[in-house]
Amino acid sequence: MTHAFDLGALPPASRRELLQQAGSGLGWLGLLDLLRRDGRLDAAPRRHHPPKAKAVIWLFMYGGPSAMDTFDPKPELDRMDGKSPPAGVDTFFPDNGNLMRSPYRFQRHGQCGQWVSEVYPALAKVVDKLAFLKSVRCGSNNHAPALLHLNTGHPRVGFPSTGSWLSYGMGAESSDLPGFVVMYDWRGGPIAGPQNWGAGFLPSQHQGVPLRSSGSPILNLALPNGATPTTQRAQLDLLAELNRQHAEQRPGEGELEARIKSYELAYRMQTAAPEAIDLSQETEATKRLYGLDRPITSYFGTQCLIARRLVERGVRFVQLYSGGGHQQESWDAHFGLKPNHDLHCAETDLPIAGLLLDLERRGLLDQTLIVWGGEFGRMPMSQGENKGRDHNPQGFLMWMAGGGVQGGTSLGQTDEIGLNAVVDPIEVNDVHATILHQLGIDHEQLTYLHNGRRFRLTDVAGKVLHQILA
Repeated sequence: MTHAFDLGALPPASRRELLQQAGSGLGWLGLLDLLRRDGRLDAAPRRHHPPKAKAVIWLFMYGGPSAMDTFDPKPELDRMDGKSPPAGVDTFFPDNGNLMRSPYRFQRHGQCGQWVSEVYPALAKVVDKLAFLKSVRCGSNNHAPALLHLNTGHPRVGFPSTGSWLSYGMGAESSDLPGFVVMYDWRGGPIAGPQNWGAGFLPSQHQGVPLRSSGSPILNLALPNGATPTTQRAQLDLLAELNRQHAEQRPGEGELEARIKSYELAYRMQTAAPEAIDLSQETEATKRLYGLDRPITSYFGTQCLIARRLVERGVRFVQLYSGGGHQQESWDAHFGLKPNHDLHCAETDLPIAGLLLDLERRGLLDQTLIVWGGEFGRMPMSQGENKGRDHNPQGFLMWMAGGGVQGGTSLGQTDEIGLNAVVDPIEVNDVHATILHQLGIDHEQLTYLHNGRRFRLTDVAGKVLHQILA
């Protein structure tokens, strides 16, 4: 059946009105194109409730810090020092011996009365800002799969990282900087490397961008010798046109559009990235707050200060790695718990406390979610002749601060020797669900169709940890 359309039923319009309306339409097309390029159109449908935070800074203690030696003392472990551990404990290495008490003293701090080890004197002063998760569990006692589990929600390769999911779900706030930035330790990156911040099956523009805290912030970012901004712009325009022609002939190939976006972002970052890491704009008092005046804290302190500058400039997700390489170079304390944690706690204590205080005084802490923790914790037994501690994925500690988190709270508990989570066990999916929730995203609704299935960061599980939220 055909239907006649009566033009006479429409109200008459003058030529001026017609041109005004058509012009507005063309203007909206231009605006929509700009929003699409910046990823802002993608973000709007995926915000499911008002957000408490705009950005995340994840302080990743690579190697696995020990809860019972930092924030969760175990008096029963002190009393059982030297005695045999429970039977059937699954350890990563076979040379685990008897139970070993912590070599550190603990005191209660803040109005919340939270226990803090002597190795964290600066964090002890800001403990009322922290919400502790004391019963986290992950799916592997091996570094690579455990790192992937914490970062991607799955203990195997091929899945998008948390920062990539946030970039995909929220879009870009800055057109000149990436939405997801990674800074790793001067001693090296974590095991599994870029898989920890990769985009997996999401469009590749959502992957993390490694940023160096000195020198050229991003490798190969500067203009090559002999090139000028004019010739570079011409090259990019030509590449964009060729890629668009290629993409038009192959609809549905998202990586072609991602390639164009990556070229354009790199072009804009040539100015924005060096400015973001230029600490000459910071006062000497601010630099001291982060420990830049002390050799042991200057490296991680610089990264923490840059992280604050990045979230100020619209970066959605910043991940900092403390510890690099293997064993004692990271928090992997197999060959001596005390020398390992003496070093890494000293490197990070003042910078992290400085970051919290600086964000707060700038009005940014309420809108920036801070996450602290490693890929697992440590065993309560002594390992080897140097009194180390082995991997423990069955009950470890993380904390959050800012971004709508209720400071001075604590959720979960491990057993009396710190071996297994026994009260309110917290799964990795729960941590991810809570991070997404604070940024206005329902973890069950943020999905991506891949190979005929809708995937999500939290897979088929996960619950928001409302107990620690304000």
